[in-house]
Order: sequence, then C-alpha cells, then structure tokens
Amino acid sequence: MRNSKYTREFRDSSVQLVLNSEESTAKIAKDLDVNEKTLYNWVREYKKANNIPIVARDGFTRSNSIKETAEEENKRLRAENKLLKQERDILKKATAPQGHFFQGAYFAKETL
Repeated sequence: MRNSKYTREFRDSSVQLVLNSEESTAKIAKDLDVNEKTLYNWVREYKKANNIPIVARDGFTRSNSIKETAEEENKRLRAENKLLKQERDILKKATAPQGHFFQGAYFAKETL
C-alpha cells in the first residue's frame, strides 16, 4: 500500500461525515480540502469492507461481492439480528423507569 498524506483517523472521520450528513460528498470534500474522487473512493472502500450496498447514480444497487449462498446469508442475518437484539436490550435498560425516578438520562437533552 502506498503512503497516504491522510491518516487513517482522518479518512475514517471523513467517511463517517459523508455517511451521516445531509451535505453532498462533493461539498464535504471541498470543505475538507480533499479531492472529491479520493473521498468517493474512501466511502466506496468503507461500504465494501462493511458490506453496505452501493447505490449508483441510476438508483440501482450494485453488489459489493460475490453472491452469498442462502446458508451464508442466514448466518449473517442471524448474527446481525443477535447484535440488534443486544442493542435494543441495552436501550430498554437505559430508558426503563426505576422506582420513582426515570433513568432515561441517556436520551435527556443537555442543559447548561
């Protein structure tokens, strides 16, 4: 792999910004002073590595890898389902009332 002038942390943060922002990738690239194509490549690499569907400009989803078998898909979906259930249970516990006090501070708005 060639040396990059960008750190892994910067690349990861940039990709997360693109994925979680309403702004266009082109605008974010300009704001970060990164070549637009470079940022698009980082996002594409991230999506491939994390098995996130890549939607092309024509609106069609492109496959990231070789089609998985039904057994592989079931295994992947079961693991994903297990993780989602764990996350749900954590959120339920964080928001469950305890006695007379509401313990949902996780979702509370910060006050100054």
